Amino acid sequence: MNRIRRLFHWLRRSGALTLILTAMVAFSFRSAIADWNDVPTGSMKPTILIGDRIFVNKLAYDLKIPFTRTRVATWSRPARGDIVTCWSPADGVRLVKRVVGVPGDVLEMRRSQLILNGQPVSYTAADVAAISAAMGPDAADKIFYTENLPDHPHVVAITPGRRALRDFGPLTVPPDNFFMMGDNRDNSADSRYFGFVSRDEIVGRVQGTVWSLDFEHHFKPRWERFLAGMT
Repeated sequence: MNRIRRLFHWLRRSGALTLILTAMVAFSFRSAIADWNDVPTGSMKPTILIGDRIFVNKLAYDLKIPFTRTRVATWSRPARGDIVTCWSPADGVRLVKRVVGVPGDVLEMRRSQLILNGQPVSYTAADVAAISAAMGPDAADKIFYTENLPDHPHVVAITPGRRALRDFGPLTVPPDNFFMMGDNRDNSADSRYFGFVSRDEIVGRVQGTVWSLDFEHHFKPRWERFLAGMT
């Protein structure tokens, strides 16, 4: 006991105790309330680019005990169209994906067209000039459409000639599970390959970008993506 007291007094006098408590508060905040993550892959292009730093609201759906996946309160669930961070059921890697199917939805895809609850999702032309300006040369081999997911239209990218899973289903999303897809449809490991993502594996909702750096151009800031919202 005396050793513990001496250690405590030493930590307090040296200032180390303040640093430890500050670190605990900061890490607890990032674990349970909000976080900002880098994006190392292009599976969500053109919505999210490599080099974006995204803001994740971990209180969007529930409150968890810090450093655990144990929920102590729940007030919402992920909605169709939300962009979320989640843990891959295949290997436990953190992913950024879009919720395409919620519990009870019947989903299928035919030649890259989603069919939701028996109704084909419509696709319209996207603003290719704006997308190309944001993505640069990487946009050259892709075709872009606005996928009119109910209440949440968003742009998706198709890469002609690339081997990808463009047909599946129909399948029904089970209770407490969600079907995830990347907006870069032909370059995304998602629920087409590893199956449904359980509610417990969803970390939080992506609210927007904090900042963005273009890694291919000497980390040049993409000023237009600083503090930008997410669709």
